[in-house]
Amino acid sequence: MNSEKNRERFRDLTLLSASERNYPNSPDAARLEAFENVYADRDYVIEFDCPEYTSLCPVTGQPDFGHIIVRYVPDKKCIESKSLKLYLYSFRNTNTFHEESVNTILDAVVKTCSPRRAEVIGRFRPRGGIAINVKATYGDKIDE
Repeated sequence: MNSEKNRERFRDLTLLSASERNYPNSPDAARLEAFENVYADRDYVIEFDCPEYTSLCPVTGQPDFGHIIVRYVPDKKCIESKSLKLYLYSFRNTNTFHEESVNTILDAVVKTCSPRRAEVIGRFRPRGGIAINVKATYGDKIDE
């Protein structure tokens, strides 16, 4: 692709080119960004594997640690990975239940790129001897 076409294609990606580190304080303050999918004529799966997710228990305020996996079949847009990293980082000081955070992440992905299908899986470290795993889906199942 020529450079003019790339500039147009990537014009909405403000976080990737930013050199400063402005970490959002909450998911509401964070922003996911997307770019044009040049392969929108075919189905393929994009998977983000994020093993260092943290948030805070809404009752005790203690940190919760988890592993988030975002999988989706893009349509016209793809999520930009640095914006996803900053978005997930925004949960670090957020009081939320595991079920809420997984569904909030899925909602943000769907709102940002309108995928054909999507799923967010959260595998959370045990607390009090119980680990919690949550899977939220949008659209049909994504084949393994």
